[in-house]
Amino acid sequence: MDKERRTNKLLANKNSILYMDLKDIIKNHALEFLPAKSLLRFTGVCRDWKLDIKTPFFAHKQSNSFRGISGFFYQSNAGPPSFISINPNAYGVPDPSLKFLPEPVDIRASSNGLLCCQGRDGYKAYYICNPVTRKWTKLPKPNADHGHDPAIVLIFEPSLLNFVAEYKLVCAFPSVDFDNGYEFEIYSSREESWRVSGEIFFGKSTLLPRSGVHVNDIVYWLALNGQILVFDLKMERAQQLNRGYGTLGMMDGRLCSTFSQPPTLVVRTLCNAYTNTMAMGSNVEPWVMKHQIKLPAPMSSGTGYGLKSRSVVFGSGNVIMFRGGGKMHVYDIKTKEIQCVCDELNSSGRLVSHVNSLVEL
Repeated sequence: MDKERRTNKLLANKNSILYMDLKDIIKNHALEFLPAKSLLRFTGVCRDWKLDIKTPFFAHKQSNSFRGISGFFYQSNAGPPSFISINPNAYGVPDPSLKFLPEPVDIRASSNGLLCCQGRDGYKAYYICNPVTRKWTKLPKPNADHGHDPAIVLIFEPSLLNFVAEYKLVCAFPSVDFDNGYEFEIYSSREESWRVSGEIFFGKSTLLPRSGVHVNDIVYWLALNGQILVFDLKMERAQQLNRGYGTLGMMDGRLCSTFSQPPTLVVRTLCNAYTNTMAMGSNVEPWVMKHQIKLPAPMSSGTGYGLKSRSVVFGSGNVIMFRGGGKMHVYDIKTKEIQCVCDELNSSGRLVSHVNSLVEL
């Protein structure tokens, strides 16, 4: 009799899971993989979904589960930012101009749902914000002068084990004490303070401010001469990587370089960062080909308004954004689909990627 009751109990448990309501399956196993805009719309499905989506625990799960590039903030030199969505039905922010911040700002960097912005007044304070939740925090004043257009990188890697959003800012700035030298200042949200590293890089390079990329505890900046400045966060050591060109990003956990070579888009990944230390005459290549994407005409044309040698403006994750045919296009590496997202943008404006996340500050 006891054995029969135990068997019936096990069958009942299995059946209860098997016949769980679809809305409960979606709520418990699917919602966290959706972008923030879709989730805010789904709060109207029922009271149970609304209460669950509004909890900090759900925001924590969603920020770990959803990592896809959702769109781009675009900002001209003098104007407020605007948002270019890859899919307006799924991705968006309630206030693209960021008027919820206490002063007009310039967007400097982004990472997994967080934006780094810099005020235009006073000492030009840094702000970290989530444009979806409109939550923000003002950082203390740096120790060093980062310049009018700082080469700054925001680093935020969500962790299931960490319920507090911990992030870092890394800025490479020209040294005032040493000619042709770059120094590095690091902000840690855990310590809530800035610290200038003891490392100084010497080289006749001028960094491109908006080129910085973080990959596996290493920060990379592209220089005007085509070289790449490398700063190891763990060792706090800097070196120069030769033969760097294109737009820097990260694909499959590696640094990638994406550029146009009409009529194709080319993606290379870094496989050997230490070619500078090898013997002269070594044939070891630091980069390997990952993707070579042939584009349809007329956007692939090398003349008129077609694809040019510097048409790629973004390449990271599964998304490549490029100019072609007088329009801005996005190529999805997974689906191999191309879509036009807007008209041509001013090349002097800032373009920063965004992940539609509910991450809490």
